[in-house]
Amino acid sequence: MDGYFASRLHHQLRENVRHFAETEVRPQISAMEAARGVHQELSRLIARQGWIGATIGRDHGGLGVGHLGKTIIIEELARVSGAMGAMVQASQLGAAKIVHFGSDEQKKTWLPPIAAGECLPTIAVTEHESGGHVLGMSASAVRDGDDYLLNGRKVYVGNSHIGDLHGVVVRTGPGSRGLTAFLVESGRPGLRVGPQQPTMGLHGFGFGELIFENCRVPASNRLGEEGDGLAVAYSSSVLYGRANLTAVSLGIHQAIVEETTRFSAERIRYGQPLHELPSVKLKLGQLQSRLMTARLAAYHAVHLLDQGLPCDAELMNAKLVNVESALDSARNAMEIHAAAGLFTDRPIERYLRDAHHIFAPAGTSDVQLLRLAEVALGTAKGQWSQRLSDVVRMEPAY
Repeated sequence: MDGYFASRLHHQLRENVRHFAETEVRPQISAMEAARGVHQELSRLIARQGWIGATIGRDHGGLGVGHLGKTIIIEELARVSGAMGAMVQASQLGAAKIVHFGSDEQKKTWLPPIAAGECLPTIAVTEHESGGHVLGMSASAVRDGDDYLLNGRKVYVGNSHIGDLHGVVVRTGPGSRGLTAFLVESGRPGLRVGPQQPTMGLHGFGFGELIFENCRVPASNRLGEEGDGLAVAYSSSVLYGRANLTAVSLGIHQAIVEETTRFSAERIRYGQPLHELPSVKLKLGQLQSRLMTARLAAYHAVHLLDQGLPCDAELMNAKLVNVESALDSARNAMEIHAAAGLFTDRPIERYLRDAHHIFAPAGTSDVQLLRLAEVALGTAKGQWSQRLSDVVRMEPAY
């Protein structure tokens, strides 16, 4: 598939990320699994490779490799560690708000350090009470002279515990035009991070709570105008969130197939490799078929996005197909491993746990299906990918 969607230099990017993941990330997995906490040093080391700046233009120090290059980076990291793939995608998602909505001054100030790995950005939208219903949020910002006072709580914030710059969407008025986005530095008085909670998987990555208590933010930190917050939230989720999480699922899926084929070749039953059993061979064929279909959906969607073409439906479908395929393949892989898969000396149970984490963010599978039904019925409400195509389109670096 590299010859169809990707060039020779995209292939080189993949080799570079894979080598790093194997030599620098894989040795840390046991420690991350044991600690079940955020691995700050490894996260910073990965950021310094410049990969957070995948879709940041070269004029601001970024790689400028577009969404396909971004997908390859996340996929290769997630193939070794879903947690580190999630870490990179979360900060790339955080960078999106500045790329799309930042002023010239904000771009000059923040994009170069983000691209250099000196600043990890986040995006903070979700709240306990409203969940994925963005318009139901209650966290607020009130104008106070040249500043705003922010109050409220945001949850499931990727890289919450290591983030340096939080992109926060809060309510400044009623209705859909009453949401506004701000850049909030992590050290600002009135902002604190909630205690880290243990999770089922993605150990090494943190997605926690940000608490704002009369947090004073200058008006110059506002992203766009008052009322642009809904566009910031939706565009980040639609254009980056779905594509990024698709890439994490794809990397985990690749790891599932590789580990399961390796296991079925090493394990001997009835005097022959386990994969010679017809029932096992059929399952392996199903794993491979799902992986090929999932990768095609993923690459096709981000290829369209890089071309500036309408592709909201393709991005929805890519996330749906990749998440559901990875979960189905993880279950089949556990069936092939049988009791051996229940022990932590093999990574298959980690892949199963990690795969479940990708289901909810940027819309569950039911949400994607509902939106795809609107596409089928002709009732879909515009295309975010088309509205922002001029911003999304990147000069090809590869």
